[in-house]
Amino acid sequence: MTVDGGAHGAFLAYHEPDVIGILTLISFFLFLALSDWLADKIFRAGLIGQIVVGLVYGVPLANILEINWQETFLALGYVGLLLIIFEGGLTIRLDLLRQNFLLSTVAALLGVLTPIALSFALLYAGFGHAPLEAFIVGTALCSTSLGTTFVVINSASKDTDYSQTRIGTVLISAAVLDDVCGLVLVSVIHQLRGIAEDGDVNLGWIIGRPVLASGLLAILTPLIAKFVVGPLFRRFLEKPLAKFKHVSNILLMTLVVCAFLAIASFAGASMLFGAFLAGAFLSSLPSKESVPSGIRDGELGGTETTSFVSTFENYLSGPQRFILQPLFFASIGFAIPFVELWTGEVIWKGVVFTILMVLSKLVVGLVVPAWDMISAVGFPSPAAPANERMSARKAASASWAPATLLGTAMVARGEIGLLIIQIGLNETPFLTRRAFVIGVWAIVLNTIIGPASVGVLLKKVGNQIATDKTWGTQSKPRELDVESVMVSGGDGEEGRRSA
Repeated sequence: MTVDGGAHGAFLAYHEPDVIGILTLISFFLFLALSDWLADKIFRAGLIGQIVVGLVYGVPLANILEINWQETFLALGYVGLLLIIFEGGLTIRLDLLRQNFLLSTVAALLGVLTPIALSFALLYAGFGHAPLEAFIVGTALCSTSLGTTFVVINSASKDTDYSQTRIGTVLISAAVLDDVCGLVLVSVIHQLRGIAEDGDVNLGWIIGRPVLASGLLAILTPLIAKFVVGPLFRRFLEKPLAKFKHVSNILLMTLVVCAFLAIASFAGASMLFGAFLAGAFLSSLPSKESVPSGIRDGELGGTETTSFVSTFENYLSGPQRFILQPLFFASIGFAIPFVELWTGEVIWKGVVFTILMVLSKLVVGLVVPAWDMISAVGFPSPAAPANERMSARKAASASWAPATLLGTAMVARGEIGLLIIQIGLNETPFLTRRAFVIGVWAIVLNTIIGPASVGVLLKKVGNQIATDKTWGTQSKPRELDVESVMVSGGDGEEGRRSA
Protein backbone atom coordinates (compact mmCIF):
# COMPACT_ATOMS: atom_id res chain seq x y z
CA MET A 1 0.00 0.00 0.00
CA THR A 2 1.12 3.56 -0.64
CA VAL A 3 0.57 6.88 1.04
CA ASP A 4 -0.77 9.52 -1.30
CA GLY A 5 -0.86 13.25 -0.78
CA GLY A 6 -3.35 15.80 -1.96
CA ALA A 7 -4.61 19.26 -1.32
CA HIS A 8 -6.05 18.18 2.00
CA GLY A 9 -3.09 16.15 3.25
CA ALA A 10 -1.82 12.57 3.13
CA PHE A 11 -3.98 9.45 3.26
CA LEU A 12 -3.60 5.72 2.86
CA ALA A 13 -4.62 4.58 -0.59
CA TYR A 14 -7.28 1.88 -0.35
CA HIS A 15 -7.22 -1.02 -2.77
CA GLU A 16 -8.24 -4.63 -2.77
CA PRO A 17 -5.72 -6.89 -0.99
CA ASP A 18 -4.15 -9.56 -3.16
CA VAL A 19 -5.73 -12.99 -3.03
CA ILE A 20 -2.50 -14.73 -1.96
CA GLY A 21 -2.24 -12.60 1.16
CA ILE A 22 -5.90 -13.15 2.05
CA LEU A 23 -5.66 -16.93 1.59
CA THR A 24 -2.45 -17.00 3.65
CA LEU A 25 -4.15 -15.21 6.54
CA ILE A 26 -7.20 -17.50 6.33
CA SER A 27 -4.99 -20.59 6.39
CA PHE A 28 -2.98 -19.19 9.32
CA PHE A 29 -6.05 -18.70 11.52
CA LEU A 30 -7.54 -22.00 10.37
CA PHE A 31 -4.42 -23.93 11.36
CA LEU A 32 -4.26 -22.07 14.67
CA ALA A 33 -7.75 -23.38 15.47
CA LEU A 34 -7.08 -26.91 14.19
CA SER A 35 -3.74 -27.18 15.97
CA ASP A 36 -5.35 -26.04 19.22
CA TRP A 37 -7.98 -28.77 18.92
CA LEU A 38 -5.47 -31.47 17.94
CA ALA A 39 -2.89 -30.60 20.62
CA ASP A 40 -5.66 -30.47 23.22
CA LYS A 41 -6.70 -34.01 22.26
CA ILE A 42 -3.13 -35.34 22.33
CA PHE A 43 -1.38 -33.31 25.05
CA ARG A 44 -4.32 -31.72 26.87
CA ALA A 45 -2.60 -28.40 26.07
CA GLY A 46 -3.80 -26.68 22.89
CA LEU A 47 -1.22 -23.91 23.12
CA ILE A 48 1.51 -26.34 22.01
CA GLY A 49 -0.11 -26.62 18.59
CA GLN A 50 -0.37 -22.86 18.26
CA ILE A 51 3.34 -22.45 19.04
CA VAL A 52 4.13 -24.99 16.29
CA VAL A 53 1.98 -23.07 13.79
CA GLY A 54 3.89 -19.91 14.72
CA LEU A 55 7.16 -21.74 14.05
CA VAL A 56 6.02 -22.85 10.60
CA TYR A 57 4.42 -19.59 9.45
CA GLY A 58 7.06 -17.34 11.03
CA VAL A 59 10.71 -16.54 10.40
CA PRO A 60 12.13 -19.67 12.11
CA LEU A 61 10.93 -22.10 9.37
CA ALA A 62 8.86 -21.31 6.27
CA ASN A 63 8.43 -17.54 6.84
CA ILE A 64 5.06 -17.69 5.09
CA LEU A 65 3.68 -14.56 6.73
CA GLU A 66 5.13 -11.20 5.78
CA ILE A 67 7.31 -9.59 8.44
CA ASN A 68 4.88 -6.72 8.99
CA TRP A 69 2.11 -9.24 9.68
CA GLN A 70 4.30 -11.11 12.16
CA GLU A 71 5.11 -7.87 13.97
CA THR A 72 1.40 -6.96 14.03
CA PHE A 73 0.42 -10.36 15.38
CA LEU A 74 3.15 -10.12 18.02
CA ALA A 75 1.65 -6.84 19.26
CA LEU A 76 -1.90 -8.21 19.17
CA GLY A 77 -0.72 -11.35 20.93
CA TYR A 78 0.75 -9.25 23.71
CA VAL A 79 -2.61 -7.52 24.09
CA GLY A 80 -4.07 -11.02 24.42
CA LEU A 81 -1.51 -11.82 27.12
CA LEU A 82 -2.48 -8.68 29.03
CA LEU A 83 -6.15 -9.67 28.81
CA ILE A 84 -5.37 -13.18 30.07
CA ILE A 85 -3.59 -11.78 33.11
CA PHE A 86 -6.21 -9.08 33.64
CA GLU A 87 -8.90 -11.77 33.73
CA GLY A 88 -6.81 -13.67 36.27
CA GLY A 89 -6.68 -10.63 38.54
CA LEU A 90 -10.41 -10.00 38.01
CA THR A 91 -11.46 -13.52 39.02
CA ILE A 92 -8.85 -14.49 41.62
CA ARG A 93 -10.02 -15.20 45.16
CA LEU A 94 -8.61 -12.23 47.06
CA ASP A 95 -9.36 -13.82 50.42
CA LEU A 96 -7.24 -16.85 49.49
CA LEU A 97 -4.56 -14.56 48.05
CA ARG A 98 -4.20 -12.75 51.36
CA GLN A 99 -4.29 -15.91 53.46
CA ASN A 100 -1.61 -17.67 51.41
CA PHE A 101 0.69 -14.75 50.64
CA LEU A 102 3.55 -16.11 52.77
CA LEU A 103 3.32 -19.53 51.14
CA SER A 104 3.21 -17.96 47.67
CA THR A 105 6.28 -15.85 48.47
CA VAL A 106 8.25 -18.90 49.59
CA ALA A 107 7.21 -20.78 46.44
CA ALA A 108 8.19 -17.84 44.21
CA LEU A 109 11.62 -17.42 45.83
CA LEU A 110 12.29 -21.14 45.49
CA GLY A 111 11.23 -20.97 41.84
CA VAL A 112 13.61 -18.07 41.18
CA LEU A 113 16.71 -19.10 43.12
CA THR A 114 16.79 -22.83 42.23
CA PRO A 115 17.06 -22.38 38.41
CA ILE A 116 19.82 -19.77 38.82
CA ALA A 117 21.74 -22.03 41.22
CA LEU A 118 21.42 -25.09 38.96
CA SER A 119 22.36 -22.98 35.93
CA PHE A 120 25.63 -22.06 37.64
CA ALA A 121 26.14 -25.69 38.60
CA LEU A 122 25.76 -27.02 35.05
CA LEU A 123 26.79 -24.20 32.69
CA TYR A 124 29.63 -22.77 34.79
CA ALA A 125 30.94 -25.77 36.70
CA GLY A 126 29.92 -28.46 34.19
CA PHE A 127 30.10 -26.99 30.68
CA GLY A 128 32.75 -24.33 31.34
CA HIS A 129 30.75 -21.23 30.41
CA ALA A 130 31.53 -17.86 31.98
CA PRO A 131 29.75 -16.90 35.24
CA LEU A 132 27.83 -14.04 33.59
CA GLU A 133 26.60 -16.42 30.89
CA ALA A 134 25.32 -18.78 33.55
CA PHE A 135 23.64 -15.85 35.32
CA ILE A 136 21.87 -14.57 32.17
CA VAL A 137 20.64 -18.02 31.14
CA GLY A 138 19.60 -18.83 34.71
CA THR A 139 17.70 -15.55 34.88
CA ALA A 140 15.80 -16.43 31.70
CA LEU A 141 14.93 -19.84 33.15
CA CYS A 142 13.87 -18.53 36.57
CA SER A 143 10.79 -16.89 35.07
CA THR A 144 7.34 -18.45 34.78
CA SER A 145 5.09 -17.78 31.80
CA LEU A 146 2.11 -15.98 33.31
CA GLY A 147 0.03 -16.32 30.17
CA THR A 148 0.65 -20.06 29.93
CA THR A 149 -0.12 -20.52 33.64
CA PHE A 150 -3.50 -18.80 33.38
CA VAL A 151 -4.47 -20.52 30.14
CA VAL A 152 -3.55 -24.00 31.34
CA ILE A 153 -5.49 -23.87 34.60
CA ASN A 154 -8.47 -22.09 33.03
CA SER A 155 -8.80 -24.50 30.10
CA ALA A 156 -8.04 -27.70 32.01
CA SER A 157 -11.66 -28.47 32.81
CA LYS A 158 -15.07 -27.14 31.83
CA ASP A 159 -16.52 -28.17 35.19
CA THR A 160 -13.86 -26.88 37.59
CA ASP A 161 -12.28 -23.45 37.85
CA TYR A 162 -8.90 -24.26 39.33
CA SER A 163 -8.14 -20.58 39.82
CA GLN A 164 -10.72 -20.67 42.62
CA THR A 165 -8.88 -23.43 44.49
CA ARG A 166 -6.33 -22.74 47.18
CA ILE A 167 -3.51 -24.39 45.22
CA GLY A 168 -4.56 -22.42 42.12
CA THR A 169 -4.36 -19.16 44.04
CA VAL A 170 -0.89 -20.05 45.35
CA LEU A 171 0.19 -20.93 41.81
CA ILE A 172 -1.06 -17.66 40.28
CA SER A 173 0.39 -15.42 42.98
CA ALA A 174 3.74 -17.26 42.89
CA ALA A 175 3.87 -16.86 39.09
CA VAL A 176 3.13 -13.13 39.44
CA LEU A 177 5.91 -12.75 42.02
CA ASP A 178 8.24 -14.68 39.70
CA ASP A 179 7.49 -12.09 37.02
CA VAL A 180 8.38 -9.25 39.40
CA CYS A 181 11.67 -10.94 40.32
CA GLY A 182 12.40 -11.57 36.65
CA LEU A 183 11.83 -7.88 35.92
CA VAL A 184 14.42 -6.91 38.52
CA LEU A 185 16.98 -9.27 37.01
CA VAL A 186 16.17 -8.06 33.47
CA SER A 187 16.98 -4.53 34.61
CA VAL A 188 20.37 -5.76 35.77
CA ILE A 189 21.00 -7.56 32.47
CA HIS A 190 20.01 -4.43 30.51
CA GLN A 191 22.80 -2.53 32.25
CA LEU A 192 25.53 -5.15 31.98
CA ARG A 193 26.93 -3.50 28.85
CA GLY A 194 27.27 -0.16 30.65
CA ILE A 195 28.86 -1.87 33.64
CA ALA A 196 31.36 -3.56 31.34
CA GLU A 197 32.23 -0.42 29.35
CA ASP A 198 32.62 2.32 31.96
CA GLY A 199 31.32 1.07 35.29
CA ASP A 200 29.51 4.41 35.78
CA VAL A 201 26.16 2.79 36.54
CA ASN A 202 24.09 3.09 39.69
CA LEU A 203 23.49 -0.63 40.21
CA GLY A 204 21.58 -0.01 43.44
CA TRP A 205 18.98 2.12 41.64
CA ILE A 206 18.82 -0.33 38.73
CA ILE A 207 17.88 -3.13 41.10
CA GLY A 208 15.89 -1.00 43.51
CA ARG A 209 13.65 0.82 41.03
CA PRO A 210 11.56 -2.18 39.83
CA VAL A 211 11.48 -3.57 43.38
CA LEU A 212 10.31 -0.24 44.79
CA ALA A 213 7.81 0.35 41.96
CA SER A 214 6.31 -3.14 42.23
CA GLY A 215 6.17 -2.98 46.03
CA LEU A 216 4.48 0.42 46.07
CA LEU A 217 1.95 -0.68 43.46
CA ALA A 218 1.16 -3.84 45.43
CA ILE A 219 0.70 -1.86 48.66
CA LEU A 220 -1.01 1.29 47.38
CA THR A 221 -3.48 -0.43 45.05
CA PRO A 222 -5.51 -2.20 47.78
CA LEU A 223 -5.24 0.78 50.11
CA ILE A 224 -6.60 3.18 47.49
CA ALA A 225 -9.29 0.66 46.56
CA LYS A 226 -10.40 0.28 50.18
CA PHE A 227 -10.24 3.82 51.49
CA VAL A 228 -10.61 6.09 48.44
CA VAL A 229 -11.93 4.73 45.14
CA GLY A 230 -14.09 1.93 46.56
CA PRO A 231 -16.19 4.11 48.90
CA LEU A 232 -16.53 6.84 46.26
CA PHE A 233 -17.56 4.32 43.60
CA ARG A 234 -20.20 2.68 45.79
CA ARG A 235 -21.61 5.97 47.00
CA PHE A 236 -21.71 8.04 43.82
CA LEU A 237 -21.20 5.82 40.77
CA GLU A 238 -22.41 2.28 41.34
CA LYS A 239 -26.17 2.92 41.10
CA PRO A 240 -26.04 5.55 38.31
CA LEU A 241 -23.77 3.33 36.20
CA ALA A 242 -25.88 0.21 36.85
CA LYS A 243 -28.51 1.29 34.29
CA PHE A 244 -25.87 1.32 31.54
CA LYS A 245 -24.83 -2.25 32.46
CA HIS A 246 -22.07 -3.58 30.19
CA VAL A 247 -21.38 -0.26 28.46
CA SER A 248 -20.29 1.49 31.66
CA ASN A 249 -18.34 -1.59 32.75
CA ILE A 250 -16.42 -1.75 29.47
CA LEU A 251 -15.50 1.93 29.66
CA LEU A 252 -14.43 1.66 33.30
CA MET A 253 -12.41 -1.50 32.66
CA THR A 254 -10.65 0.15 29.73
CA LEU A 255 -9.76 3.26 31.73
CA VAL A 256 -8.49 1.28 34.72
CA VAL A 257 -6.41 -1.15 32.63
CA CYS A 258 -4.83 1.65 30.58
CA ALA A 259 -4.07 3.62 33.74
CA PHE A 260 -2.42 0.66 35.46
CA LEU A 261 -0.41 -0.27 32.36
CA ALA A 262 0.89 3.29 32.02
CA ILE A 263 1.68 3.64 35.72
CA ALA A 264 3.45 0.27 35.88
CA SER A 265 5.49 0.91 32.74
CA PHE A 266 6.63 4.45 33.56
CA ALA A 267 7.31 3.57 37.19
CA GLY A 268 9.63 0.74 36.18
CA ALA A 269 7.39 -2.21 37.05
CA SER A 270 6.05 -4.85 34.66
CA MET A 271 2.99 -4.16 32.51
CA LEU A 272 1.92 -7.73 33.22
CA PHE A 273 1.94 -6.96 36.93
CA GLY A 274 -0.05 -3.82 36.19
CA ALA A 275 -2.67 -5.82 34.28
CA PHE A 276 -3.04 -8.25 37.19
CA LEU A 277 -3.43 -5.41 39.71
CA ALA A 278 -5.99 -3.72 37.45
CA GLY A 279 -8.17 -6.82 37.55
CA ALA A 280 -7.85 -7.17 41.32
CA PHE A 281 -8.56 -3.46 41.76
CA LEU A 282 -11.79 -3.62 39.75
CA SER A 283 -12.99 -6.74 41.55
CA SER A 284 -12.83 -4.78 44.83
CA LEU A 285 -15.04 -1.88 43.73
CA PRO A 286 -18.61 -3.29 43.79
CA SER A 287 -20.57 -3.56 47.04
CA LYS A 288 -20.65 -7.33 46.88
CA GLU A 289 -18.45 -9.92 45.32
CA SER A 290 -18.82 -10.26 41.58
CA VAL A 291 -21.42 -12.74 40.39
CA PRO A 292 -19.71 -16.08 39.74
CA SER A 293 -19.27 -17.09 36.14
CA GLY A 294 -22.10 -19.21 34.83
CA ILE A 295 -24.72 -17.38 36.93
CA ARG A 296 -26.66 -14.64 35.25
CA ASP A 297 -26.86 -11.21 36.77
CA GLY A 298 -29.94 -10.91 38.89
CA GLU A 299 -30.17 -14.57 39.86
CA LEU A 300 -28.57 -13.95 43.23
CA GLY A 301 -31.14 -11.89 45.09
CA GLY A 302 -32.21 -9.77 42.10
CA THR A 303 -29.19 -7.49 42.08
CA GLU A 304 -29.28 -4.80 39.42
CA THR A 305 -25.52 -4.46 39.17
CA THR A 306 -23.78 -6.11 36.21
CA SER A 307 -20.52 -7.64 37.38
CA PHE A 308 -17.20 -6.94 35.70
CA VAL A 309 -16.69 -10.69 35.30
CA SER A 310 -19.99 -10.97 33.42
CA THR A 311 -19.01 -8.10 31.14
CA PHE A 312 -15.64 -9.70 30.42
CA GLU A 313 -17.24 -13.03 29.59
CA ASN A 314 -19.85 -11.45 27.31
CA TYR A 315 -17.68 -9.03 25.36
CA LEU A 316 -13.98 -9.84 25.75
CA SER A 317 -13.75 -13.57 26.41
CA GLY A 318 -14.57 -14.56 22.81
CA PRO A 319 -12.05 -12.32 21.03
CA GLN A 320 -9.45 -13.17 23.64
CA ARG A 321 -9.92 -16.92 23.40
CA PHE A 322 -10.28 -17.32 19.63
CA ILE A 323 -8.12 -14.50 18.23
CA LEU A 324 -5.74 -12.76 20.65
CA GLN A 325 -4.73 -15.79 22.73
CA PRO A 326 -3.81 -17.93 19.68
CA LEU A 327 -1.84 -14.99 18.28
CA PHE A 328 0.07 -14.73 21.55
CA PHE A 329 1.20 -18.35 21.48
CA ALA A 330 1.93 -18.16 17.75
CA SER A 331 4.15 -15.14 18.44
CA ILE A 332 6.17 -17.31 20.83
CA GLY A 333 6.78 -19.60 17.85
CA PHE A 334 7.91 -16.58 15.78
CA ALA A 335 10.68 -15.92 18.35
CA ILE A 336 12.20 -19.43 18.53
CA PRO A 337 15.48 -19.82 16.56
CA PHE A 338 14.46 -23.33 15.53
CA VAL A 339 17.17 -24.15 12.98
CA GLU A 340 19.99 -23.18 15.35
CA LEU A 341 18.75 -25.71 17.91
CA TRP A 342 19.93 -28.61 15.77
CA THR A 343 23.66 -28.03 15.72
CA GLY A 344 26.30 -30.39 17.13
CA GLU A 345 26.77 -30.81 20.86
CA VAL A 346 24.21 -28.11 21.58
CA ILE A 347 21.47 -30.74 21.22
CA TRP A 348 22.52 -33.05 24.05
CA LYS A 349 23.60 -30.16 26.24
CA GLY A 350 20.24 -28.49 25.66
CA VAL A 351 18.36 -31.67 26.58
CA VAL A 352 20.41 -32.17 29.76
CA PHE A 353 19.89 -28.54 30.72
CA THR A 354 16.16 -28.91 30.00
CA ILE A 355 15.86 -31.82 32.42
CA LEU A 356 17.65 -29.84 35.10
CA MET A 357 15.40 -26.81 34.55
CA VAL A 358 12.27 -28.97 34.76
CA LEU A 359 13.47 -30.26 38.13
CA SER A 360 14.27 -26.72 39.27
CA LYS A 361 10.58 -25.84 39.03
CA LEU A 362 9.21 -29.16 40.20
CA VAL A 363 10.91 -28.61 43.56
CA VAL A 364 8.55 -25.64 44.07
CA GLY A 365 5.83 -28.21 44.71
CA LEU A 366 7.69 -29.35 47.82
CA VAL A 367 6.37 -26.30 49.67
CA VAL A 368 2.92 -27.94 49.71
CA PRO A 369 3.78 -31.08 51.75
CA ALA A 370 6.23 -29.00 53.81
CA TRP A 371 3.43 -26.56 54.66
CA ASP A 372 1.09 -29.44 55.51
CA MET A 373 3.70 -31.01 57.79
CA ILE A 374 4.26 -27.70 59.58
CA SER A 375 0.51 -27.18 59.90
CA ALA A 376 0.05 -30.69 61.27
CA VAL A 377 2.42 -29.99 64.15
CA GLY A 378 0.75 -26.76 65.16
CA PHE A 379 1.67 -23.94 62.73
CA PRO A 380 -1.42 -21.77 62.17
CA SER A 381 -3.05 -22.55 58.85
CA PRO A 382 -6.13 -20.71 57.58
CA ALA A 383 -7.34 -23.69 55.60
CA ALA A 384 -7.46 -26.47 58.19
CA PRO A 385 -9.20 -26.27 61.59
CA ALA A 386 -7.26 -27.66 64.52
CA ASN A 387 -9.63 -30.61 64.99
CA GLU A 388 -9.05 -31.73 61.37
CA ARG A 389 -5.24 -31.73 61.44
CA MET A 390 -3.54 -34.96 60.44
CA SER A 391 -0.21 -36.38 61.41
CA ALA A 392 2.77 -34.81 59.66
CA ARG A 393 3.55 -37.89 57.56
CA LYS A 394 -0.06 -38.46 56.56
CA ALA A 395 -0.52 -34.78 55.70
CA ALA A 396 2.53 -34.80 53.44
CA SER A 397 1.52 -37.98 51.61
CA ALA A 398 -2.05 -36.74 51.07
CA SER A 399 -0.91 -33.58 49.28
CA TRP A 400 1.09 -35.13 46.46
CA ALA A 401 -1.46 -34.18 43.77
CA PRO A 402 -1.66 -30.43 44.63
CA ALA A 403 2.12 -30.37 45.05
CA THR A 404 2.64 -31.91 41.62
CA LEU A 405 0.19 -29.44 40.07
CA LEU A 406 2.07 -26.49 41.58
CA GLY A 407 5.44 -27.78 40.40
CA THR A 408 4.42 -28.75 36.85
CA ALA A 409 2.40 -25.56 36.26
CA MET A 410 5.50 -23.48 37.10
CA VAL A 411 7.64 -25.28 34.49
CA ALA A 412 6.59 -23.30 31.39
CA ARG A 413 8.87 -20.31 30.69
CA GLY A 414 7.38 -19.10 27.41
CA GLU A 415 7.48 -15.48 26.34
CA ILE A 416 9.26 -14.08 29.39
CA GLY A 417 12.14 -16.55 29.15
CA LEU A 418 12.62 -15.83 25.44
CA LEU A 419 12.51 -12.09 26.08
CA ILE A 420 15.17 -12.22 28.81
CA ILE A 421 17.59 -14.47 26.95
CA GLN A 422 17.32 -12.40 23.75
CA ILE A 423 18.07 -9.25 25.75
CA GLY A 424 21.17 -11.03 27.06
CA LEU A 425 22.26 -11.94 23.53
CA ASN A 426 21.48 -8.69 21.73
CA GLU A 427 22.19 -6.06 24.38
CA THR A 428 25.22 -7.42 26.26
CA PRO A 429 28.62 -8.72 25.10
CA PHE A 430 28.64 -11.58 27.59
CA LEU A 431 26.26 -14.23 26.21
CA THR A 432 27.72 -16.46 23.50
CA ARG A 433 25.61 -17.96 20.73
CA ARG A 434 26.15 -21.46 22.09
CA ALA A 435 24.95 -20.64 25.60
CA PHE A 436 22.02 -18.78 24.04
CA VAL A 437 20.91 -21.83 22.05
CA ILE A 438 21.29 -24.13 25.08
CA GLY A 439 19.05 -21.78 27.03
CA VAL A 440 16.50 -21.64 24.21
CA TRP A 441 16.40 -25.45 24.16
CA ALA A 442 15.40 -25.43 27.81
CA ILE A 443 12.85 -22.62 27.38
CA VAL A 444 11.13 -24.27 24.41
CA LEU A 445 11.00 -27.78 25.86
CA ASN A 446 9.89 -26.51 29.27
CA THR A 447 7.10 -24.54 27.61
CA ILE A 448 5.92 -27.79 25.99
CA ILE A 449 6.52 -30.19 28.89
CA GLY A 450 4.86 -28.00 31.53
CA PRO A 451 1.40 -27.54 29.96
CA ALA A 452 1.31 -31.12 28.67
CA SER A 453 2.13 -32.47 32.15
CA VAL A 454 -0.52 -30.28 33.76
CA GLY A 455 -3.11 -31.43 31.24
CA VAL A 456 -2.39 -35.11 31.91
CA LEU A 457 -2.28 -34.58 35.67
CA LEU A 458 -5.61 -32.77 35.81
CA LYS A 459 -7.21 -35.38 33.58
CA LYS A 460 -6.17 -38.09 36.04
CA VAL A 461 -6.52 -36.42 39.45
CA GLY A 462 -8.15 -33.06 38.72
CA ASN A 463 -11.29 -33.93 40.67
CA GLN A 464 -9.18 -35.08 43.62
CA ILE A 465 -7.35 -31.73 43.66
CA ALA A 466 -10.54 -29.69 43.34
CA THR A 467 -12.27 -31.52 46.20
CA ASP A 468 -9.26 -31.61 48.52
CA LYS A 469 -10.31 -30.05 51.84
CA THR A 470 -7.03 -28.22 52.30
CA TRP A 471 -5.88 -27.34 48.78
CA GLY A 472 -9.05 -27.58 46.69
CA THR A 473 -11.98 -25.23 46.28
CA GLN A 474 -12.60 -23.34 49.50
CA SER A 475 -15.98 -22.06 50.66
CA LYS A 476 -16.37 -18.31 50.29
CA PRO A 477 -17.21 -16.08 53.25
CA ARG A 478 -20.84 -15.10 53.09
CA GLU A 479 -21.53 -11.78 51.34
CA LEU A 480 -17.83 -11.09 51.24
CA ASP A 481 -16.76 -7.50 50.78
CA VAL A 482 -13.84 -8.20 48.47
CA GLU A 483 -11.88 -5.04 49.19
CA SER A 484 -11.71 -5.84 52.91
CA VAL A 485 -9.59 -8.90 52.28
CA MET A 486 -7.07 -7.01 50.14
CA VAL A 487 -5.62 -5.06 53.02
CA SER A 488 -7.12 -6.60 56.15
CA GLY A 489 -4.41 -7.25 58.68
CA GLY A 490 -6.59 -9.28 61.02
CA ASP A 491 -7.11 -13.01 60.98
CA GLY A 492 -9.61 -14.72 58.70
CA GLU A 493 -12.36 -14.86 61.33
CA GLU A 494 -12.17 -11.14 62.04
CA GLY A 495 -12.21 -10.44 58.30
CA ARG A 496 -15.39 -12.46 57.96
CA ARG A 497 -17.07 -10.65 60.84
CA SER A 498 -16.26 -7.27 59.35
CA ALA A 499 -17.52 -8.23 55.88
